[in-house]
Amino acid sequence: MSSDNKIAYLGPAGTFTEMAAKMVPGAAASQLIPHASVSEALDAVLSGACHRAVAPIENSLEGGVSATSDALATIPGVQIYGEYLVPVSFDLMVRPGTKLEDITEVLTHPVAYAQSRKWLAENLKQHSHVPAASTAAAAKALANGSTAHAAIAATAAAAIYGLEIIASNIGVNKDAQTRFYEIGKSGTPAKRTGHDKTVVVVELPDDRPGGLLEMLEQFAARGINLSRLESRPIGDQLGRYRFNIDAQGHIEDDAIGEALMGLHRFSPKVIYLGSFERADHSDSVHLGNNADRDYQSAQDWLNNLRQQG
Repeated sequence: MSSDNKIAYLGPAGTFTEMAAKMVPGAAASQLIPHASVSEALDAVLSGACHRAVAPIENSLEGGVSATSDALATIPGVQIYGEYLVPVSFDLMVRPGTKLEDITEVLTHPVAYAQSRKWLAENLKQHSHVPAASTAAAAKALANGSTAHAAIAATAAAAIYGLEIIASNIGVNKDAQTRFYEIGKSGTPAKRTGHDKTVVVVELPDDRPGGLLEMLEQFAARGINLSRLESRPIGDQLGRYRFNIDAQGHIEDDAIGEALMGLHRFSPKVIYLGSFERADHSDSVHLGNNADRDYQSAQDWLNNLRQQG
């Protein structure tokens, strides 16, 4: 099977990321390959072993996924081509034969445990939490003989690892979602749909009052809404941060193009990570007189002035 039919994802099997990978166009005819980290999944794309990688970027309950943000900011040559929303629900699963009253240790990822704590407090008053790297890793460890008596994971993990579900959808937020990126090698952006977003990473030029405001004004002055603004340390010294930004619109929009040029003039480093259709299909509307026709009208006016005399 060629790399065009292989999709890397943050594993192991049974994670919500695998569910998102199955939403990528062509996934039904592709081999889904789990990886231990986001960086490893991106390396598989850059090496040509896989055509696409899928990784989580944001959870409606816990916010941004720093491992993905940092990998995209520090690994050159990758670009985002799509995003997908996956409903998040958690089930309590056990090895066959285990009863609810037998459970004193619960194995799961800390986020899943936090979301399930209310149900556990009401139904398993005497229990302890054993942390796991992911919910699927918890299910896998339980199936492989962990000393824990139960795991909290996605429904699919039970079938994969031969476990029984004894309580379903135990999370406190029944409408929780996680957003995932479809990532490939850098290339031509996805086509403009009118329901798009653009992702960039921007570093501030220096540590001074008003620096962040000046960066944000590149968007505000052009009527561009931001759906995500997340700061992450650059890592070379204290107080130096990069900003991961999701902006409403496509690089082909004049407003977005002008904003990117403004950022390029302002910032010592701007990383363009792609323009693609929003998972919620919301319209890309730039407030004020910032539609493409407004920019074209202004450009025509300026050209006429320059040609006079």
